[in-house]
Amino acid sequence: MSRQASAIDDILAEHAGLEQQLSDPALHDDPANARRVGKRFAELAPVMATYTKLTAARDDLEAARELADADPAFAEEVPALQAQVDELDAQLTDLLAPRDPHDGDDIVLEVKSGAGGEESALFAADLVRMYTKYCEKQGWKATVLGVTESDLGGYKDATLSIKAREASRDGVWHRLKFEGGVHRVQRVPVTESQGRIHTSAAGVLVYPEPDEAQDVQIDDKDLRIDVYRSSGKGGQGVNTTDSAVRITHEPTGIVVTCQNERSQLQNKARAMQVLAARLQAAAEEEAAAEAAAGRAAQIRTVDRSERIRTYNFPENRITDHRIGYKANNLDAVLAGDMDALTDALIDADKQSRLEQ
Repeated sequence: MSRQASAIDDILAEHAGLEQQLSDPALHDDPANARRVGKRFAELAPVMATYTKLTAARDDLEAARELADADPAFAEEVPALQAQVDELDAQLTDLLAPRDPHDGDDIVLEVKSGAGGEESALFAADLVRMYTKYCEKQGWKATVLGVTESDLGGYKDATLSIKAREASRDGVWHRLKFEGGVHRVQRVPVTESQGRIHTSAAGVLVYPEPDEAQDVQIDDKDLRIDVYRSSGKGGQGVNTTDSAVRITHEPTGIVVTCQNERSQLQNKARAMQVLAARLQAAAEEEAAAEAAAGRAAQIRTVDRSERIRTYNFPENRITDHRIGYKANNLDAVLAGDMDALTDALIDADKQSRLEQ
């Protein structure tokens, strides 16, 4: 039995089992488990659809070959049917190839200002707007969990939760996981009176937020929890109660804040989810480093020299240094038209996986 046939047999069995679970009303008594089952079922949908088309195309090809001797018209159909079978077979092979297990996950995305002072904070705010607009175009829900504003309205740091409306094989992580790193900007700052171009940077960190993050073990004695008054935009309720929460995980020094929810308890629960996601990401990154495998770690020091991407305003150019991508549509990208850029990063990653 070929490797593809063996993999398909496993998926057919799993898909049938998931379908049976979803038809059982008792499954929905446990919302978390129901989400996991539904998510996995959605992930298998493209594989099942392609396999069904391939099976039908193979049957048509076999029938055309059997009837070709009796009717030349069937012989004429064979090349086109063979091409269809070859194309679907290649698609199925691609769908069955090893992939990032987090591709279907939602994410937590953090943007932090770095070298460049106030200009860096203004650029960080530009990045947050870019991601927010991109999420709108994708039909995702982006929620600002916490933000610290600078004097001129920029962001010293901001944390976003980004979730897809529906479970899918290729979710938010699949398209935004390559955003982690240092983003460099070249432009004339609003604080520059002489019109000189300055270079500054902001850092982006991206974490998958899978359902399994709730299973991360966090000891309460390792936490320092502070509450404070929410600040920034937020409508009624902001600056009126000490509802914002800051959680410090003392063994790792990770700090998570959340001020988006109305109550202190809600903010604490959401902050714990973000902390669990960050701890899980750190553990997976450490394991990958020890095995000398996996993609390069995200840069955690916001240094202008260690950049993954440059945003050049005078030339309206965006450059991703990892794959040599360049385009003169910076204004469009900042307005949320990121598909060409993200597609190029996904294709480059896919090619590197095939070469391993």
